[in-house]
Amino acid sequence: MNNRVKIFDTTLRDGEQSPGASMNVEEKIMVARALAKLGVDVIEAGFAYSSPGDFDAVRRIAHEVDGPIICSLARAKAEDIDAAHEALKGAPRVRIHTFISTSDIHLKHQFKLTRDEAKKRAVEMVKRARSYVDDVEFSPMDASRSEAAYLYEVIEAVIDAGASTVNIPDTVGYALPDTFGALIKGIKENVRNINKAVISVHCHNDLGLATANSIAAVVNGARQVECTINGIGERAGNASLEEVVMILAVRKDVLGFETSINTKEIFPASRLVSGITGISVQPNKAIVGDNAFAHESGIHQDGLLKDKDTYEIMRPESVGISRSTLVLGKHSGRHAFKARLHDLGYEITGDDLDKAFERFKKVADKKKEVFDEDIEAIVQDEILRLDMPERFKLISLNVQSGTETQPSASVVIEADGVTLKESVSGDGPVDAAFKAIAKLTGATSKLLKYSVNAITGGTDAQGEVTVRLSEHGHIVLGQGSHTDIIVASAKAYINALNRLEFKKKVKREGLV
Repeated sequence: MNNRVKIFDTTLRDGEQSPGASMNVEEKIMVARALAKLGVDVIEAGFAYSSPGDFDAVRRIAHEVDGPIICSLARAKAEDIDAAHEALKGAPRVRIHTFISTSDIHLKHQFKLTRDEAKKRAVEMVKRARSYVDDVEFSPMDASRSEAAYLYEVIEAVIDAGASTVNIPDTVGYALPDTFGALIKGIKENVRNINKAVISVHCHNDLGLATANSIAAVVNGARQVECTINGIGERAGNASLEEVVMILAVRKDVLGFETSINTKEIFPASRLVSGITGISVQPNKAIVGDNAFAHESGIHQDGLLKDKDTYEIMRPESVGISRSTLVLGKHSGRHAFKARLHDLGYEITGDDLDKAFERFKKVADKKKEVFDEDIEAIVQDEILRLDMPERFKLISLNVQSGTETQPSASVVIEADGVTLKESVSGDGPVDAAFKAIAKLTGATSKLLKYSVNAITGGTDAQGEVTVRLSEHGHIVLGQGSHTDIIVASAKAYINALNRLEFKKKVKREGLV
């Protein structure tokens, strides 16, 4: 039996039907090129009849993107088939994918057709598509809720009419893996001419089973899976390409199937689609989520540092992610803490390590994540006992701001014992204050993060500001608190600048 599973990507058609995920033509071409680089077998580029934009996207992708078969969706209507043909005409590798429902609930309430009428239309439109192109795919929509004998009858008829791929959709995500697998097995056993067509599946994720149903289908004879990058699609989405592909790759020992996908292109494709559609990938998303290869548990980190196979069933590099991440937080253990110290250039053992780790745990209890600059501060305070000099001190700050006033800040600081004053305008009071301080101190650092938290409740709450600065490879955190949030911001910025100066001194004098 053929163990090659084709990957049919419908990110540009079904995926684009996610609310808010529509793409313009140029964006679709960018994604199509990424999919070609990924190695998908078929790209469903759009629904040519649905709009001029989709028609243009299908046409351009068919002519400009090399490698995969380019497909257009078409309802089982003459005008749809003709539009798909016009969009694909002249391109080297094309497919028309037509569909009509076979479930009684759809035929009665949506299409207003009898079973015989639906079957007749399916056959006619497959023949019409086949008169235009050699590669025709047919989908009996809502197949998983269709009566089996009628479904077999329609599939047999469209294969005789020229369909070379028959796609079995779980249109509303209703199927369970065992029943869906049995459906595919039943088609293999009861459709007379099924050996003349590839069985495909298109599973929706309404019950969170799209990937599981797709794999069950493959085990039972399907040799094409229709899926999308990041699992996007209408309602709860589609089977996730990255999940289907990596299940087949990681569990090839049991399943015995393979695909043409270059798995190292999975993560770049995921990020491209996320960026274009504006649909963020949830952190705990399998394969491509931010936490997919991140470890915070001390037990997991310890095992991972000893042997990656202890807690990683695949390598992040295999899907295009540079490396695993050990997230240092309150659940992290001594082994991970020591490893991070080593990465930062500190070789600390014995009592010094105990003291630094104890301080780390206290900091971790207060923060969701402990950054490298927090660890360096711990080492400097607890081990090296280096006093951080304050080159810069805030003496006073006055700001002007309002709906009819150009925001400005007048700042007085002390720099190396000398009092300096500067007034600067900005986009807002904080921006003006930061610009004045930067001008006074000669700072060239880049602001990476600015966040505000209320330490106490009420309108008179004391606010705490955290800033993150970067300069010449050094990254530092600065914090400041005050009931006036502008003053707190200025204090945080100056605190960060002092930390930068300290880092420069440490490096210059070889103190670490």
